[in-house]
Amino acid sequence: MGETTEQTSLVPTVEEVAFYRREGYLKFGRIFSAEEFTDLQAAFESILAQAPPGIRSEHLDVPHFKHPELFRFLTHPKILDVIEAFIGPNITLWSSHFISKPKGDGLKVPWHTDADYWGNRIEPMEVITLWMAIDPSTKENGCMKVIPGSHLQKAEGLKYGAVDRAMNVFDTEIDAALIDGANVVDLELQPGECHFHDAFTIHASNPNHSEMRRCGYTMRYMPSHVVFRPNSPDDTHKVYLARGEDRTGGRTIYSEQPSG
Repeated sequence: MGETTEQTSLVPTVEEVAFYRREGYLKFGRIFSAEEFTDLQAAFESILAQAPPGIRSEHLDVPHFKHPELFRFLTHPKILDVIEAFIGPNITLWSSHFISKPKGDGLKVPWHTDADYWGNRIEPMEVITLWMAIDPSTKENGCMKVIPGSHLQKAEGLKYGAVDRAMNVFDTEIDAALIDGANVVDLELQPGECHFHDAFTIHASNPNHSEMRRCGYTMRYMPSHVVFRPNSPDDTHKVYLARGEDRTGGRTIYSEQPSG
């Protein structure tokens, strides 16, 4: 279980959901049709072409804020049906991110948990990330890798040290002594395939020194009982109620989804 890539537009089985809860990740197949996925690839290429000079393609974070055409994919019924199998029918869109490693000098993603970067803005910390391959994602070009079961410790006891930001997507990394290299699973994907991981799952990816670009689109969701609290008046992050109803009693302020 958890390694199949054959299904197309299917909701995860009970066994696959159980695998995800136990291991903190799940390798899945294709959700979008060939035409829908081609449209997503075209949207990415357009966004990449419009990126401001000096911005590396690994850092195309929250692109849906400026490119409302992405809501077509982020709130697509096929995507939400899959997410609902994991977190239920009341779904908040937390974030999205194109992480595109150019060929030759693509940056390393250091070992981390997403929860450690999001801090106390989310309560409780319940986020699932759908990682969809725009390009082939292989060990050669820096596919994502995970430590199975690491989400169960809820990031307790993790220590971070500084790393060179010129060579890494982030500037800190979990202490190497805490990483069990023998337990690492590489999540290779073909375009259109996806995998999922929990906010507390320890994961990373190697730099891309190959001749092939590696891009993935992360779509991040949480059940709508999770409260989003901006960490300052300058926090401009926005969340959207993607399906169902608010379960925070109005404590989370949702932005209106663009129609484009």
